[in-house]
Formats: sequence, structure tokens, C-alpha cells
Amino acid sequence: MYSGSHSKKPAFEVMILLYHLIAISAAYFIDRIIGDPVRLPHPVRMIGSLIAIFERSLNQGKYKKLKGTIVLLLIIAIVFSVTLLITLAAYHFHFILGITIEALLIATTIATKGLADAAKEVYQPLSESNLPEARTKLSWIVGRDTEQLTEPEITRATVETVAENTSDGITSPLFWAFLGGAPLAMVYRAVNTCDSMLGYKNEKYNLFGWASARFDDVVNYIPSRVTSIVMILANKPFVPHTRKDCFRIVFRDARKHASPNSGWVEAAVAALLGVQLGGENSYQGIVSKRAVIGDSHYPLAQDHILHVNSIMHRTVIATLLLFWIGGGCIVIASTWF
Repeated sequence: MYSGSHSKKPAFEVMILLYHLIAISAAYFIDRIIGDPVRLPHPVRMIGSLIAIFERSLNQGKYKKLKGTIVLLLIIAIVFSVTLLITLAAYHFHFILGITIEALLIATTIATKGLADAAKEVYQPLSESNLPEARTKLSWIVGRDTEQLTEPEITRATVETVAENTSDGITSPLFWAFLGGAPLAMVYRAVNTCDSMLGYKNEKYNLFGWASARFDDVVNYIPSRVTSIVMILANKPFVPHTRKDCFRIVFRDARKHASPNSGWVEAAVAALLGVQLGGENSYQGIVSKRAVIGDSHYPLAQDHILHVNSIMHRTVIATLLLFWIGGGCIVIASTWF
């Protein structure tokens, strides 16, 4: 109960939340400026190597679904334990060291600079009418066949990738960092990496990667929907759409997507830009027809790549602001109860 004093010392949990918020903000700026240095050891690459070792040993014989589930749980346990020990040791030494180490760890789970740079690397040859180079650069960031894509199709693929990874690659790990600091951010990235490596719907991985794919859907469920809302509120829609129109399109089209989560951010981007995403893609020569998302007020053009990068940056900044507002509310509430 409220004791009548506003000056009592903040609870331990409130201080931890404040440290998380500072670390999250610092992580964003570290990633935005530095990105992922290629020559330095990276936790995600280490996680990927560990997943590969388990996969080679266990993805055979009977009980593949059970073994795949065990691998996922082992990866989560290892990543959480190691990250927790590192952050606790750093905070035990000094809170500034703790915040610094936590910020560096969280920075490895997000890809603001990498995503923006990858999109610009596709845009640059497109702006020079160099379609072969644009197709090559696009093939580095998407799984679809790119050899025959036209300029609008290259643009669509890039816009869809930036939209999806605004959530998967930036706001989702930041969401989990807000809830549980570096340990949960790293767990999120571990689950996401398991899904990227094992979550394929083919004969080799359909059973072994089942748990990874399902759990990746779970950990992205709330962040993708929050990101979609923040995206619309933080960005001005292209005429003739209003924000109300954007929300209508999102709730109309998001569930058309094959992914239970990606459709929310792709629909938000389509609505903001006034373009249509989705349609026909080819994967290793096999044509896949996806439902279209959004209303086609404008033809897809190369400048939409720059626009979606701007949408991504504003959305991430707005998400950080939302975390600080939420954290502030928690701090204020803690002084009254």
C-alpha cells in the first residue's frame, strides 16, 4: 500500500528495469553505428555451430520430432544459462560494467544497420538500371529464385524482407530484452536461429524442425502485432491512405499470409506505402502462389526500398520510446504500491 512518502528507495526490480532500458537503448545505437563486424566472434554464429552439431548427430532414425524438441530445449537452456552468468558476473562487479556487457550482448541480437545496408545494396544497382547486380545482391537476403526477377519484383522482395525483419530482426529481440534483459534477447535469437536452420517443411526437417518452427511462431506472436501497430502510428501513410485505412488493411490482410506473424508487418508496410505485396514467388524452380496483401494505389518502384528503410528506422525508435514510457509507468506505479 501507498505509505504517503514519495521518497522511498526504488525497489531492486525497478533498478534492474532501468538498467535494461539503458542497455537496450545503448544496444540500438551500437548496432546502428557499428552493426555486426565480420571478423569478430559473434554469438549467433556460435549458436548456429552448436545447432549444426546437434542436427548432424540427431536428425536421423526414429523419433525425429522428439529429438528436435530436445535439441531446441537444450539450445535454449545453454544460451540462457551462459548469458545469465555473464550478465550477473558483470553486474556483480559494477553496474556500469553490467549495463555495458548487457548492451553489447543485446546488440548482437538485432540487425538495424545490417538490414538497412542490405536493402541499400539492392537499391544501388537498381538505381543504375543494373538488374543482374541487383538480382545477385537480392539473392543474399532472400530464399526465392532471383535470376529472372523484374525491377518491380526485386523491389517487392526487398520491401517484404525489410518489413518482416523489422520485427524478426529488431523489435522482437528488443521486446524480449525489455522483459528479461540480455538472457531473454539471446534466447529469442537462439529460437529464431533454430527456426532458420531447422524449420523447413521438407523431408529432412519436417519432423526434426517442427518444435523450432512452432516455438518461433510463439515468441514472435506478440512482438509482430505490437510492431505492426507502432509502425502505423509512427509513420505517415502515403496518400490516399489514412492511419485508419492502414489499420483496416492490416486487420483485413494480415491473416492471408502463410506465416502467422509476418503478415502483420508486411500488411502494415503495404498499407503505409499504398502498394500491394505478396503474389507469385519461385523457390528452387517451384512456383509458390501467395495471397496478395494491401491495395495497389502505386506501382512498386525502386524508391520504395528507401521508403521502407525509413519506416523501419522510425518504427524502431518509436518502439524504444514505447519501452521507456512503459518502464516509466512501472517505476511510478512502484512508488505507490
